Amino acid sequence: MSLMYQAILSESPRTPVQPLPVYLINIDRATDRLAEINRQSNQFGIKIERVEGVDGALLPRNQWIDVDHDRFQRRHGRVILPGEYGCYRSHLMALRQFLADGGESAVIIEDDIALDGDFLARAMAAKEAAPSADVIKLVNHRWGGFLAATRTRTGDVIGRCLFGPQGSTACYLVTRSGAEKIVKALAVMSLPWDVAVERGWDMHTSIFTTRANIVGFSPLQRTTMIGWRRDYRAAKSTAWRRIPAHLFRTLDFFRRIAYVLTTP
Repeated sequence: MSLMYQAILSESPRTPVQPLPVYLINIDRATDRLAEINRQSNQFGIKIERVEGVDGALLPRNQWIDVDHDRFQRRHGRVILPGEYGCYRSHLMALRQFLADGGESAVIIEDDIALDGDFLARAMAAKEAAPSADVIKLVNHRWGGFLAATRTRTGDVIGRCLFGPQGSTACYLVTRSGAEKIVKALAVMSLPWDVAVERGWDMHTSIFTTRANIVGFSPLQRTTMIGWRRDYRAAKSTAWRRIPAHLFRTLDFFRRIAYVLTTP
């Protein structure tokens, strides 16, 4: 299947344009990650468009824009890490670039995934199997309480999870309608991107996920650009200041369950 799909994607007057654009988020200093993704894209015949990401580590906090620090503190129980800010702004930039280009659907990827020859075929099959979806997450870290909704022609199971967040926005398919809703609803940062983008009940978006990752992770993932465990611990508030965050997560727990059980 991989060789056949590579032939379909190869550029020549007799073959169609790549059916799904792929937008790659990559910051300037991550040259090793860009080189690896370019190697993979060349190997498998996948055209990617680089979006120059925001490097939060190099941007002074007083230059951050569209951030509600107090709300983030109340909702998440700690301060924002520079890498989280950069990740958030970068995904918004990628979605806005997709909207400006005028496409109907696209795949957004981060630069620490490992592509393969079946990647786009499986992504397109997921889109066909869940035509009402605004977003289909194609990579996650957790699948707690997964409820299947449908199966794609390539064998991937699509559904939603009763428990979350699932973690990771390294690879997801988004429609034009979904991107429009997300950039409007999430214009101001008050949660980490991977948490915020799953909250379909708050954004009025239809969000699904595959039961298993359709791509893997590169070994370069171990050199994180967001933050190490010690950074998260240092950013955490005292116990009493985390009480609003616990209440927020409890409410979201029930809102997620209602969303999964009632949203088509």
